[in-house]
Amino acid sequence: MPSTIETPEVTPKASPLFPDYLPHYDPLEKVEMVGPFKHVDPGHRANPLKRNLLAGATKVADLSPHVGTELHGIQLHELSSEGLDELALLTAERGCVVFRNQEEFLHSGFEAQKKIAGYFGPLHVHGWMPHAEKGPAEFVIVYDSTEDLRLRRFWARKNPIQFHVDQSPEAQPPGMTFFAVLESPPGVGRDTVFASTARAFSKLSPKFRARLEGLTAVHSTDAQISREISDNKDKSVVRRPVTRSVHPVVTVHPVTGTKNLFVNSSYTRSIVGFDDEESDFMLKFLFDHIRGGHDFSCRVRYEPGTVVVWDQRSSNVPIPSKVDEDDNGCSLEEDREMLGLC
Repeated sequence: MPSTIETPEVTPKASPLFPDYLPHYDPLEKVEMVGPFKHVDPGHRANPLKRNLLAGATKVADLSPHVGTELHGIQLHELSSEGLDELALLTAERGCVVFRNQEEFLHSGFEAQKKIAGYFGPLHVHGWMPHAEKGPAEFVIVYDSTEDLRLRRFWARKNPIQFHVDQSPEAQPPGMTFFAVLESPPGVGRDTVFASTARAFSKLSPKFRARLEGLTAVHSTDAQISREISDNKDKSVVRRPVTRSVHPVVTVHPVTGTKNLFVNSSYTRSIVGFDDEESDFMLKFLFDHIRGGHDFSCRVRYEPGTVVVWDQRSSNVPIPSKVDEDDNGCSLEEDREMLGLC
């Protein structure tokens, strides 16, 4: 008697929700080094009461005492210039501002999104991260997929709680950054932790704060560029040479006037004038102090339609952690086993 074998139904992979935003890697792409520019922060023009921003809010909730505010009932694409000025001020004060239910903004397209992001200042082009093939070079696409090991290879040996400021080696580092998760697997994860570098500084003892003020530190993309080349060989994307700058260890926020620790474990290499051992000891203490500051951090959980506005001058974030997936492909791909994806 013949046996009957039931073949389980295979669910086809769904198409990307935002196909125009898939990453594009061009090893031949080059961009000019960012030169000095004059910038007047929109937060200087803002009404401190923020009536234009908050008039339509149905809920305003601080995520922690020192960093993070979540807004409901406000649509980013409907804000007036006065409302955007006040958003700049609120983000400077709170480190990050979370907007929910922003589907219209996320589906508005590259140019509409670029117009709003560009309101806050000149947009930055990343030195090696991908952008969409037909989208603005200023849009960084973080794409984590079992079909594209590039990002996972880059992050495979990194601590997922390595706090950083994006592109601090620039002569004029980015100020405001927009985050959005366009698509992700269901369940927990895909969160971002924000730590207030203003509160991190103010929590130090007066004598230690005084010792830090006046110090400068070297920031460099050398390790990241080397990693990009070693991981991807002839397919590596290096749009411009290694960027290196010297910045104060303690900076003053141009809008709020608060003092902030401006060091991060991704890009800060050394303290100028210190021996290597002294510099390493001091920087490790500061990195650990920022990373361990649970009383001056908040955790943002992404939901569909979430957009986060981040002020890099007053807070740090960790690198994203990998997405744990099991699609039975590990036995077929040695790379995935080596990267610890199974």
